[in-house]
Amino acid sequence: MWSNFFMQQEEEGRMGVASAGGAGGVGGRGGKRPKPARMSETQEGKIKLAFFVAIVGVVLTVLGLGTEFWVELSQPKHFQNTQTCKMVHYGLWKSCIRTLWVMDVDPERESCGPAELPGESNCTYFKFYTTGENAVIFQKTTDKNLSLATAMLAVFGLFLMVMGSVCITMSLTKRVPFLLKPAAVCFLVSGILILLSIILFHQSVLSLLASDHRIPLHYELSWSVACVGSAGAILILGGVLFLLLSLPFSLLEKCTAQHRNSNT
Repeated sequence: MWSNFFMQQEEEGRMGVASAGGAGGVGGRGGKRPKPARMSETQEGKIKLAFFVAIVGVVLTVLGLGTEFWVELSQPKHFQNTQTCKMVHYGLWKSCIRTLWVMDVDPERESCGPAELPGESNCTYFKFYTTGENAVIFQKTTDKNLSLATAMLAVFGLFLMVMGSVCITMSLTKRVPFLLKPAAVCFLVSGILILLSIILFHQSVLSLLASDHRIPLHYELSWSVACVGSAGAILILGGVLFLLLSLPFSLLEKCTAQHRNSNT
C-alpha cells in the first residue's frame, strides 16, 4: 500500500515539473526582444539620396586634400627684371615653385601667375611631417604647428567621413534605420572639421607672409580650397539630412498637420 502511495506521489511530481517547464518555455518565447523596425522603400530611397549628397562631399574632400593648389604666392612679374618670374603654389603636403614667362602673364596682372600657365615646375614635400623642419618659401618661413594642426583636422575629418559611410552602408544592407544617427553625427562633425582646417590654413598663410617683408608677395586661395570648402558645406548638409531621416516622425508631415489643425 505504501509503495503504491509513493509511486503516485512521484508521478504527480513529474507531471508538475513538466507543466512548469512548458509554462516557462511559453513565457520565454513570449518574452523575446522586439525586432528593430525595418525601413520602408520610401525611406530607403531618401537615405540613398542623402548618401549620394554625402558621397559628393567625400569625393571633393579627397580631391582637395590630395592636390597642392590651396594657395598661390606670386612675386611681382617684374621683380627680377628678367623675362621670367616666379610663383609658388602649395597645399597640405607639398609645394611647387614655378618659373613662368613674363610675356605669357596677362598684361593687366601685376603679379606672376596664374599657376596654369606653361613653365618649369619644381615640387618638394614638406619636411615638418617627418623631420620637423619648417619650409622656406621666398625667404619666408612656414609655421609648422599651424600646418600640422590643419593636416590633423583634415585627416580626422576624412576618417569620420569613412565611419559615416560605413554606418550608412550597414543601415542600407540590413534595412534598419538605427545607424542613421551615428552617421549624421560623423558627417556633421567631419564637415565642421574640414571648414576649421581651411581657417587654420589661412592663418598659416598669413603667418608665412608676416615672417619676412623683404620680398613682396601676392597671395590668393586657389581651387583646392574651393573644393574643400564646398565639401564641408555639403557634408554638413548631408549630416542634417540623415539627422532628419533618423527622426521617428516626418517633420514636414508634422508641420503640415499642425498647420491644418490651426486653420480648422
